Amino acid sequence: MDPNVSPPDFTTIPDLCVWAAQTYGHETAIEDGERSISFVELDAMRRQAAKAFMAAGVAKGDRVMIWSPNSWKWFVGALGLLSAGAVLIPCSTRFKATEVTELIRRSGTTMMLCAGEFLGQYYPDMLEREARAPLRAVVVFDEARGRDLPWDEFLARGAAIGDGELEERTAEVTPDDLCDMLFTSGTTGYPKGVMYGHRQCLRAIDAWATRVGIGHGDRILVIPPFFHAFGYRSGAIVSMMRGAVLMPHLTYDPAEILKRVAAERISVIPGPPAIFHGMLQLPDLASYDTSSLRLGITGGAVVPSTLIRRMRSDLGFAGVVNGYGLTECGGYGTMCRADDDDEVIANTCGKPFPETEVRIMAQDGTFLPDGEHGEVVIRGYITMRGYFMDPEATSRTIDEAGWLHTGDIGYIDPNGNLRIEDRLKDMYITGGFNCYPAEIERLLSAHPAVGQIAVIGVPDERLGEVGKAFVVLRPGRSATEQELIAWARQTIANFKVPRSIEFRAALPTSPQGKVQKTVLRAEVLGRS
Repeated sequence: MDPNVSPPDFTTIPDLCVWAAQTYGHETAIEDGERSISFVELDAMRRQAAKAFMAAGVAKGDRVMIWSPNSWKWFVGALGLLSAGAVLIPCSTRFKATEVTELIRRSGTTMMLCAGEFLGQYYPDMLEREARAPLRAVVVFDEARGRDLPWDEFLARGAAIGDGELEERTAEVTPDDLCDMLFTSGTTGYPKGVMYGHRQCLRAIDAWATRVGIGHGDRILVIPPFFHAFGYRSGAIVSMMRGAVLMPHLTYDPAEILKRVAAERISVIPGPPAIFHGMLQLPDLASYDTSSLRLGITGGAVVPSTLIRRMRSDLGFAGVVNGYGLTECGGYGTMCRADDDDEVIANTCGKPFPETEVRIMAQDGTFLPDGEHGEVVIRGYITMRGYFMDPEATSRTIDEAGWLHTGDIGYIDPNGNLRIEDRLKDMYITGGFNCYPAEIERLLSAHPAVGQIAVIGVPDERLGEVGKAFVVLRPGRSATEQELIAWARQTIANFKVPRSIEFRAALPTSPQGKVQKTVLRAEVLGRS
């Protein structure tokens, strides 16, 4: 079989694993530190992991969470649970105890794969009693302690499951079954599980890989975390689909990345603009060998044309692409091509994928002609199956005609490219991570000194946008900006922590009593 031919669009992810092993054989699938894994070995590993999940009592449709940084074990664990018919629940390594506990509860997670020691913290120690209660096991990838189950012991228990049993279970996994749920908080402040199926996931990844030009033999450095669609789908799965080498990266350090580029001959780097900004800011950039770089893939934030040009001239990328997507569409939506000119890549989000539609809708529900501004709506196979156990939120997002309402304002230019102008929602993007003010406000309101709070995104040269909080203190209470930020860093994921806090006697409100964030934004922009 031609190794440049993508798998059929009706396959499931375990079927893709078999196809990749047959197609790419003993070529390298993953390089992770000293560990090198071929496509044949990867398929054997995911089968072993699938048996282990079955031996642990995981049934078809059960939810299994992975709370760990990028590694080959993360990916093998994900492929194994999917092959056992379970549903993957990726969890951010930046989450703290309260956030993980809520995610376990809302997803109905019954088992967890977890990091051991990471960034000076033994991750399972952060799990509260309430979080552990519904879990049949916490499997730790490296150096398990106490009652936690070591990864190798977990895998060994799979020997009790025969090949025939595994084949029967895997055969039960259908293209329309759920493969994962990525959680997004949106404007409600509470996590909602975006349900995505095997078939649509693979079709979207295949269309994306074709548009951006991922090729057989590419060496892809995956810096975005696997708990994010950018890392999991547009890094790990796409590598297996196209016969590329998956090269997981743990933590972001621009100098370390450039060292890896030179030493390991990286050809493709996907990631938000902040990743490339960081590399370009290094004073000794010219001393690194970046001649292997072929393709830079960015998105998730406003991309200035100067960055596109510098990615080509200073980092040496032959091609750079930019796109637009959202979790409710699997992380996809529209995408530029690598051969588009700099201005198109920097100022537009490209065109829709084949067999999908992107239109601009007015407030009255009518469609607007090209050039007129309105809400971006998307229809087609990439749209989610709905929010998990939340039909009301689903119906608010996907209308009766099947159009998914993004909450973003944009227009279609004369060349058919989508241009994003503003957001109906308050969400902002910090270094590629979606930040939802309603969720941040809810979490920070737990501080005893906070009476009222409003969070907005403000421009930041390095990260695109960062959070700014406006706080009204409770009567008789006091707090400083430094105290609240320090408290927030102990309570919520770091990317959600506001970078600045301004204290107010009152917040601007509408006649209905709703905080007018447009007024706050105008004040901030007026000062800059």
